Amino acid sequence: MAVTILQDLARQCGLKPASELDPRVEPRTSPLPYSAPIPAPDFVVIDVETACHRASSICQIGIVGFSGGREVFAYETLVDPQDAFSPFNIRLHGIGPERVAGQPNFPLLYGTLLEHLGGRVTVAHSNFDHGALSAACRIAGLPMIRSRWLDSVKVARHAWPDLPTHRLNALAGHLELEHKHHDALSDARVAGWVVIRAMEKTGLDIAGYLAAPWRGEAPRRRRPTPAAKGPLAGERVAIIASPHNIELPTEIAIAGGRIMASVGRTTTMLVVAGTRPFSPGVRTTASFLQAEAFAAEGGSITILTAEELRDRIAAAASA
Repeated sequence: MAVTILQDLARQCGLKPASELDPRVEPRTSPLPYSAPIPAPDFVVIDVETACHRASSICQIGIVGFSGGREVFAYETLVDPQDAFSPFNIRLHGIGPERVAGQPNFPLLYGTLLEHLGGRVTVAHSNFDHGALSAACRIAGLPMIRSRWLDSVKVARHAWPDLPTHRLNALAGHLELEHKHHDALSDARVAGWVVIRAMEKTGLDIAGYLAAPWRGEAPRRRRPTPAAKGPLAGERVAIIASPHNIELPTEIAIAGGRIMASVGRTTTMLVVAGTRPFSPGVRTTASFLQAEAFAAEGGSITILTAEELRDRIAAAASA
């Protein structure tokens, strides 16, 4: 009886019971007990997925906060981008129009983003997420959220300069982190742990990584210059590498191939440093999906493993 009276009183005040709340509004998870206060994070990490090539077309946001070397909160939401979805982007992250139907648009989420990011150290893996957030704010007529931004790609290059690639999925494999690539929350979480592990390895803290001097300590590895002649002369080769294949770019260059930073329309080969059948982690990378898309359009791009490439080089040398 008392419960019924309280429920009636709550409804008169315009309050809803938990069973009637929309679970899509500000979904939030935390590894801490519900009653424990969440400490102010040392830094937060954001990752976004987009519906199409326009940076403003954000369709998913993931944010993770870290304090004292551990995760203290996580936030994830789908977003109605109010824009068209491209087939390529849908293949990349699996989010389409039907999944964002009824979800909040960016202006409705702006206050939550401001709460999580405003005035804090904000980490993103490359400048893409910063640019997407800026573009979405501009389209919505909202001021850009002011944060102190830190690029975890640059942090990773400083901590592990010998790795052939510092893409997020490769770093997750190198650091043995659980990862679902192109899921905003998983990507944000992994980028945060990249920073944590880098701090443990180098001895620099967040303040140190925000300072300028460290940036000159470990210059980015330059792509090797291709030989003038060789069995791969004229080939433009992109690589999905692993930490155990640091010599692969050099082998390709010695054979005359030009190393490309990513798959583009002029790329003629995509070399996967792995075995067939390719793992889901390989097949869902942007490079692999882009190569498949170009091949389906009739483009002259070949996907092969590192061993298949070496066999091709050896066969040409013995011919």
